[in-house]
Amino acid sequence: MRRRDLFALGAAALAAPALPRLAVAQPATPPGYRVTYFDAKAPGVTGRVGSRDITAAGDGTFWFCGQRNGTLNRLDPRDGSIRAMDLRAPGADRAAPHGVIRGPDGAAWVTEGGQNAIARVDAGDHRVQVWKLPERFPNTNLNTGVFDDRGTYWFTGQNGIVGCFGPATERMDVWEAPRGRGPYGITRTPQGGVWYVSLAGNHLAQIDTEATNAAELRVRIVEPPTPRQGARRVWSDSAGRLWISEWNSGNVSMHDPRDGTWKVWKLPGERPRAYSVWVDPADKVWLTDFGANAIVRFDPATESFLGFPSDRPGANVRQMDGVAGEAWGGESGTDRIVRIEYGL
Repeated sequence: MRRRDLFALGAAALAAPALPRLAVAQPATPPGYRVTYFDAKAPGVTGRVGSRDITAAGDGTFWFCGQRNGTLNRLDPRDGSIRAMDLRAPGADRAAPHGVIRGPDGAAWVTEGGQNAIARVDAGDHRVQVWKLPERFPNTNLNTGVFDDRGTYWFTGQNGIVGCFGPATERMDVWEAPRGRGPYGITRTPQGGVWYVSLAGNHLAQIDTEATNAAELRVRIVEPPTPRQGARRVWSDSAGRLWISEWNSGNVSMHDPRDGTWKVWKLPGERPRAYSVWVDPADKVWLTDFGANAIVRFDPATESFLGFPSDRPGANVRQMDGVAGEAWGGESGTDRIVRIEYGL
């Protein structure tokens, strides 16, 4: 147990036995929910992991990025075991993965900021492949990625780029974003639309994947109703409505591309900081609030929020994801993975 954890838990913790790898949260968890924390460190790891973006691997295990130690990790929640893969290509000094998704091929696809590259980790043998961005884009601060309906991988870089990669041809195209710095979260709707949000640029944008070519990126920019809101992440629900976490405003907003309408809700508390957003299969919206040190569930039908504060300070949960009945997130500040089971 680390020194700062002892101070957080109080003097009584000094005499307590070591926590098991799976530790159930405090009894204050609302009825119908169960919160479980998993240690994010694989055997032998002593330094910081920086557990952040997470996604289901499709077989009951979960991939998550270790941004601090340059790894992609595979967690088996049945026993808490973790296997870590070093993402560094031969000769690379460091890796710093940011986002991870499961591709159509079943592999994990990673925006790898340390090498300014896209990485693929095979789901079977865990072989790592790395494709670097063109040299004219040396420091893009890669963020997140998504596959379109044709199997093309689209990705964002906060230093002002949008790009795509074709796994079949290994062709990579990168463009300067139309408003410079800020491209961050990205998503695909059930209708096939690819959308991203810009944190520094304070906007939502749809990529015209059909009209975009090697020479030109074609996008349609949509202005949210709240100025300087800091749109950070975006996720589509089953109807194609776009849910956006607004970092600066502390709002969650919803844009419906079918009629161009917007709705906006402020997260609870005095100074919410909405970092990420994930929409579960029942179209309930899950957010992370750095200000409240909590995960927040929003029900659009009742317009009500339900909070799940971490049992440790500085949790800093990054992008969430999950499966039916389970919401998952990475506590980047505590080197843990958190699971919230719902509908119990």
